[in-house]
Amino acid sequence: MNFQLKSEFIELDNLLKVLELVVNGVEARQHILASEVKVNGEVEKRIRRKIRLGDFVEFGKDKINIVA
Repeated sequence: MNFQLKSEFIELDNLLKVLELVVNGVEARQHILASEVKVNGEVEKRIRRKIRLGDFVEFGKDKINIVA
């Protein structure tokens, strides 16, 4: 799936919430800290990681491409 970035970046936990892959921020944090989220192919444990144009995020079966 693609996510259209409308600013310079979006924080990782907010991306998961906006795409409704999680119910709330607490759930987003839990998944991130449990090493269940990858950014650009690597496990990411920073909750507020800035996701920018060209990045991709993997969460479960979902792969999110960040596009303009």
